[in-house]
Amino acid sequence: MSKSALSQHDSLFKKFLGDIPIAQDFLEAHLPLHLRERCDFSTLAMESGSVIEDDLRTQCSDMIYSVQTNSGKGYIYTVVEHQSRPEKLMAFRLLRYSVAAMQRHIEQGNNTLPVVIPVLFYHGTTSPYPYTTQWFDCFADPELAESVYRQAFPLVDITTIPDEEILMHRRVALLQLVQKHIRTRDML
Repeated sequence: MSKSALSQHDSLFKKFLGDIPIAQDFLEAHLPLHLRERCDFSTLAMESGSVIEDDLRTQCSDMIYSVQTNSGKGYIYTVVEHQSRPEKLMAFRLLRYSVAAMQRHIEQGNNTLPVVIPVLFYHGTTSPYPYTTQWFDCFADPELAESVYRQAFPLVDITTIPDEEILMHRRVALLQLVQKHIRTRDML
């Protein structure tokens, strides 16, 4: 697709979805029911800026909306895919955009993460969209990835492990003991 056509698609997308009542209709039509039920669409507002990396701006356009939910402020994030072919790792890219929106939220002085709902708006020539939008499917081992990322990350809190247990950790025991007692003045 030519740069001119991409620019026209981008302008059309932003013109329509920049209108809050149209964006509200779009989201009410396309978000899953369990997400729609949590959103107060009367609070839908456009957020400024973009979370798409500079090198992808010629291929994509994004719109970010804030909306009050039953658990606070959330973001609805949409991406228009301007490529003529689908992207196999689009789910990962959507995750990256979501994390970027969360980071921006934190940088604005907030101390909790908002829920960001990424929405892929696809209009390519291949139909239907042939790839998953489940980011776990981007891994070679989706089951392993899900087992890691759907639970708390492993924590090694050396302050709670008794020294006797640390001594059984073989080659790493010395490092752990030093780190555990590093603030002890008379360690030696």
